[in-house]
Amino acid sequence: MRTTATAPDAARSGAADAVRPGRPGARRLTSAERVVYPELGVTKGEVAAYYRQIARWLLPELIERPLSLLRCPDGVEGDCFFQKHHADAFGPHVHAVELREKRGRDDYFYVRDIDGVLALVQMNAIEFHVWAARHDAPEQPDRVVFDLDPGEGVPWDQVRDAAREVRDALAGLGLRSWLRLSGGKGLHVVVPLRPGPSWTEVKAFSEAFAGRLAEQAPERYLASASKAERAGRIFVDWLRNTRGATSVASWSLRARPGAPVAMPLRWEELARTSGAAAYDLRRALRRARGLRRDPWAGFARTRQTLPTLS
Repeated sequence: MRTTATAPDAARSGAADAVRPGRPGARRLTSAERVVYPELGVTKGEVAAYYRQIARWLLPELIERPLSLLRCPDGVEGDCFFQKHHADAFGPHVHAVELREKRGRDDYFYVRDIDGVLALVQMNAIEFHVWAARHDAPEQPDRVVFDLDPGEGVPWDQVRDAAREVRDALAGLGLRSWLRLSGGKGLHVVVPLRPGPSWTEVKAFSEAFAGRLAEQAPERYLASASKAERAGRIFVDWLRNTRGATSVASWSLRARPGAPVAMPLRWEELARTSGAAAYDLRRALRRARGLRRDPWAGFARTRQTLPTLS
């Protein structure tokens, strides 16, 4: 296995231009006063302002990738639904891309700039979830995501220890990884790849890796999604590494009480982090204003070859 560094990809190197809102055709936000997070009084306008203010950090993770949205027209306490297919109502800054499905083909969507993000917020999008591949290379995944999902009774310290154990196991295979708070209960350990392996290969690797952890420490981990077996253990969710699956984007809000954010961290920050939902909208804004360096610095330039696990 070899690890090499390349120039930043187009998403990251073009982010400075992509953050400038107000391009021709940009949609005006309506119903800005509608309350989205009732317990905090956070409005749709404040959600849009959040995404505009953190665009510098959000866009490298988000643009040029097929997206799924969680839309909440009546706020997070109302009915919310996922959407993965394009709609003309999204407007000109949200772009369609035709992708293969099990039964034919259909139009998915992606954005190129902050105006695209804000057009989706106008359509009551709260959460942004991304493919592990770009829209122009949908059969070439460029990352692996392990979602460490704790069952009932698992303390936060054990979740933190699990993330470090996953990091070290990946390092033993020659793979660098980066860390994200899910904004829910768990942690994401994310491995950038050189585009090239098939979805079948990525799925086989991630399933085998999760299975190996579960075999070595069955009292702490499991690699199946069975909720009946999850109490007191951490599900090493590898299922996000299949074609068409998505994972929440770094800096995305979550449609949960308290307006938590899926926050990327440096590994050294984990020890002083209190939980997977440690950052809410306002704390995330403070972090964004104070950041001098991307917590995932080097991620976009790292190209790693996927090893084979027997």
